[in-house]
Amino acid sequence: MTLRTRLLLASAPLAAALALLGVFAVRAINHLGHRSQTILAQNYRSVLAAQRMNEALERIDSGAIFAATGQRARGLAQQAENRRIFESELRVEENNITEPGEGEAAATLRRGWEDYQRAVDACLARADGPEVEKCYFGELEPRFRALKESTEAVLALNQDAMVLKSERARIESEQIGAAMIAVALAALVLGVASSWLLARRVAHPLAALGQAVDQFGRGDFAVRAATRGGAEIAQLAETFNAMADRIAEYRKSSLGEMIQAQLAAQAALDSLSDPVFVFATDGSISSLNRAAEQLFPVKAREAPELALLAPALRDALDAVRSHVLSGKGAFAPRSFDEAFAAATPDGERSFLPRAEPIYEEGGGIVGATVVLQDVTRLRRFEELRNDLVSTVAHQFRTPLTSLRMAIHLCLEGVAGALSPRQQDLLYAAREECERLQGIVDELLDLARLQSGTIQLDVEDVAAAALIERAAKAFRAGAAAKGITLAADPLPSGECVRADSARIQMVFSNLIENALRHTPTGGRVELRARDANGTVRFEVTDTGPGIPEALRARVFEKFFRGPGDAPGGAGLGLSIARDIVHAHGGGIGVENAPGGGSLFWFSVPRV
Repeated sequence: MTLRTRLLLASAPLAAALALLGVFAVRAINHLGHRSQTILAQNYRSVLAAQRMNEALERIDSGAIFAATGQRARGLAQQAENRRIFESELRVEENNITEPGEGEAAATLRRGWEDYQRAVDACLARADGPEVEKCYFGELEPRFRALKESTEAVLALNQDAMVLKSERARIESEQIGAAMIAVALAALVLGVASSWLLARRVAHPLAALGQAVDQFGRGDFAVRAATRGGAEIAQLAETFNAMADRIAEYRKSSLGEMIQAQLAAQAALDSLSDPVFVFATDGSISSLNRAAEQLFPVKAREAPELALLAPALRDALDAVRSHVLSGKGAFAPRSFDEAFAAATPDGERSFLPRAEPIYEEGGGIVGATVVLQDVTRLRRFEELRNDLVSTVAHQFRTPLTSLRMAIHLCLEGVAGALSPRQQDLLYAAREECERLQGIVDELLDLARLQSGTIQLDVEDVAAAALIERAAKAFRAGAAAKGITLAADPLPSGECVRADSARIQMVFSNLIENALRHTPTGGRVELRARDANGTVRFEVTDTGPGIPEALRARVFEKFFRGPGDAPGGAGLGLSIARDIVHAHGGGIGVENAPGGGSLFWFSVPRV
């Protein structure tokens, strides 16, 4: 018996259980559908007929009123049309008797209808005037009300029957549902148990073969598989045994061991989707994987050299390779800003380089491994997030401006006098609006900086003037908190090339953070000093400082430390970083001497 036949037999019990469940489900669904159809066929038409008879009766009565009030022609026409409708619907009801007592109700309705018609004809046969009106109120109106009660009795009878049948159908559906669950569970248990027993018998030879393969993979090259369990499994076991014999012979030679190690290493590299380069100590390429080969021109893949790559890719690899081979240790990117774009067969991709040194047994560097992590999708997600933030901020600005104006007008008394409690609430609302406006402005500034739409108005500015202006803006706030704010500019008239307004935004963010984290009685200092062709501005505080693990993240967008006050967006330091980078400078954070934090940024000197 072949393996295919055995597998089919193993799945047969489960298939039979599913077929049984399907038949039961179809029968149950058909039964419920028949019950619903019966309710509509038996009662819905009678309900509709009763409703139409009520409408026709109302119009017949209106026609009698028209005739009694002098509009005889209109009244007779309206009566003639609606009498036909009433008679037609009454016949429908008489031919659709389905409930106990409905026949008597229909007969009562028929007698009332005939009596009402005779009374209508008798009244309308009289002359116009008070006699017709008297006949209407004395004879027609009582019969009209009695006839209407008869139609409503038929309507109520059928509506009550529909509700009762619907409730019975619901109970029956719940019972059928419970029965279906029970049948499904029973069929599932029986089918799975039967299939498991049969499959176990079929899979036992396969398990034995798999165990032999696993032992062989762990290094037991003497193991062989038993050739039993059907034609296919026996043939597979024989093929495995033949392969094991050839591999055992091959491994006896040292050349085979060397080739095997090389092939294993190359297979590991080729399995990676990111390009991987292995450089020798002289900077040449000693090995690379398939993804890296795709970055070279087709003609250069046989003998790849760094000079044959695209300029951007070549420069990035050269910088990372030099960093590692010069003994500076591993290279790890700090942010997406270090990613670069390169052309590939799949189009332009963004790569983030990482590098690790390769050490010999004595500890010396014998090479470097560079991995180019493909971050194209991540960069795209970052751009989409930035676009979303910018769009949301733009959409917030107009309604927020209207809200601020409305609160301002209310506080000015334009909408009427306010109680002290109302004024307190509106003052609080205005403060929250101002805070929200600040967040929106930060989001918009960040979006403009990242898109490059903000033009810097660069000019020669005295470093001392920048520091004094920044300190002046915060002296009052610092004094209110009991904090000393000191400014110590460069002693000489040193100037920098900068946009004064943007640099003040950087100072504002750094000083606000320093004041926020400095306790009462503390000290915040502003300094500037010369640093290799730039002017380095520093803001130090005597607060608790920043943990080492968080320093690398403080300039990330939306990052908020554990001690930050609620309400901010976490964008201030990110905006400050982008402004400084737009000036061609750098920014960072260190531990201040004696405790606290030291934030610094540098701007090119004139």
